[in-house]
Amino acid sequence: MLILLMLTLSTNHGVAQTNSSVAPPSINDLFEYKEVLTYEVKYGFLRLGEVEVTMMPDSMFRGQMHKHLVTKIVSNPKIPFIGTEIDHFHSLFLVNDDGLPITSYYWKDNIDEEIYKDIEYDFDREKNWVTYKEEDLTRDTLDLEEPATAGHVIFLFSRMFAGTDFENSMIVYVTKRKGYIHFNNSTELEKRNYKPWEEPVQTYLTTGNTENIDGPFGFSGKFRAWFLNDELRIPLEARVKVLFGNALVRLIDYKKERL
Repeated sequence: MLILLMLTLSTNHGVAQTNSSVAPPSINDLFEYKEVLTYEVKYGFLRLGEVEVTMMPDSMFRGQMHKHLVTKIVSNPKIPFIGTEIDHFHSLFLVNDDGLPITSYYWKDNIDEEIYKDIEYDFDREKNWVTYKEEDLTRDTLDLEEPATAGHVIFLFSRMFAGTDFENSMIVYVTKRKGYIHFNNSTELEKRNYKPWEEPVQTYLTTGNTENIDGPFGFSGKFRAWFLNDELRIPLEARVKVLFGNALVRLIDYKKERL
């Protein structure tokens, strides 16, 4: 449960700030850089651990070049009865004709227990289904609905619409089912403080809710997320409803270099 809760998402700390809006990025804009984003995850007074999200160079998969997103989670070993948990999540995906991410293959490696491909979701667009294997070793297929994604691609999808007046939804395959994440974006600016910047930065708020999923990654129901007002719409913070309260995911370090 801890890991499900924690995953909701040359060095440069000097991102330029303006009081006026710039257009949000496309997927291709985001992958012009190798970004490494580190988040602290807290639940009340408990520090659950850290999440590191990395935009990787393109990878060849089944004869096509795919985008590659990696999320690494490390739990706080001081939490009683939990100890050290290290999980790595991978998504290989394409960009469809509408400029949206569509997942081809998603998997999780349980690093601390040395169980690799502990979770797998394989998207077969010829057969029009999604085949999955979960931690409990259940295997099955689900009907594929486009634009189909899995897991942490929400980290990219949400950035493409932050700071706009669009209401949109994302189709997600997770925890053995198909679900939806609904976003309400806003063009209003708000100044907030974050560790990678010395001064307050201009941010956009996105609110939303999930439908028919236990997650993705341990949250359900309503959520709030803040994004930087820059050309990359860097995700800064998320507050997500969990079983007994709210979890806070907050950016503590940001690095990028042009690929």
